[in-house]
Amino acid sequence: MINENEMRELLRVRNGRLFHREGQELEFKARFNLANLADYYRDFAAFANNRGGYLVFGVKDSPRKLVGLSGPTLEQWEKLDPERVTGHLIELFSPSISWDMATIHVDSLAFAVFRVFASHAKPVIARRDEGAGPVLRSGDIYYRYGGRTQRIQYSELESIIAGRIEANNGQWMDLMSKISKAGPQNAAILDTERSLIQKNDATILVVDEALASKLKFIKEGEFDERDGAETLKLVGDVVPVDSIEVIKRVKETLTKAYPFSARELANEVKEQCPTASEPRIWSAIADNGMKDNPAYSAYNFRSKSQEDRFRFEGTLPGGTPSLYNQAAVDFVVQVLSEGGE
Repeated sequence: MINENEMRELLRVRNGRLFHREGQELEFKARFNLANLADYYRDFAAFANNRGGYLVFGVKDSPRKLVGLSGPTLEQWEKLDPERVTGHLIELFSPSISWDMATIHVDSLAFAVFRVFASHAKPVIARRDEGAGPVLRSGDIYYRYGGRTQRIQYSELESIIAGRIEANNGQWMDLMSKISKAGPQNAAILDTERSLIQKNDATILVVDEALASKLKFIKEGEFDERDGAETLKLVGDVVPVDSIEVIKRVKETLTKAYPFSARELANEVKEQCPTASEPRIWSAIADNGMKDNPAYSAYNFRSKSQEDRFRFEGTLPGGTPSLYNQAAVDFVVQVLSEGGE
């Protein structure tokens, strides 16, 4: 999420001048233009490879002055669909970039803001060429230096690689330490993604999917039979895992049930309604609440923790893409046809 108070601080004016300057975590631009998305994505990658940062539109250069966005530039910003940006970023970079966007108002002026989060799996690398020139080149790694974005230099890349190695070694050391305390003969792996506990290839205990989604771990000393969280109660004898015959059921993947990305949905709609414009398609999706309707769409979370947070807290991470099914395509076509498209 973007903190409005923090943004107002970044846009604070003192003695007629903007107090904060561009730096490793801040970039100002006077206008927003959909034709320049590749340039903005370059900054996205650079911020993600450093400490994250903000890309703020509505600040004039030389001298820095708050002018805000209005007219066509503000209209272009308001037409920008987050799913479109997320789709582009997935196609252009690996690993994925976490980001958010918002419109902030300061002294009756409107400012457009992208917030980019530092990547947890650096470096973020361009997967293909994009933009005039091109702006992005396949295989390039961009980095934020001071107040500028450029290709990464040797010392910063070496530091990123060393950091990944150190983090990976730390995770292995932590795991080995826990195994040594328990003893290898007593250790097993709990795979929360596949809902199974595994000790070796021959001894696998699979938990039913419906039950696995309800299981919660209870901290020792905090169990309450009446007020505690849902728990698994075992009645009778526990049969050794070696004697259990397990049949694995393959879970139907999300993409099989919802095969279309937002871009693919738009293309499918345009095939049936050649005059349909993308803004009209995005509006039809938003106006009819299709993203929150499982009959048409499902969120494609980047991790299980994001999915759990949305499920239990209702918090949807910024830029989370949606997937759509054929019913969504048919519905959008119907809406646009009735609207005269």
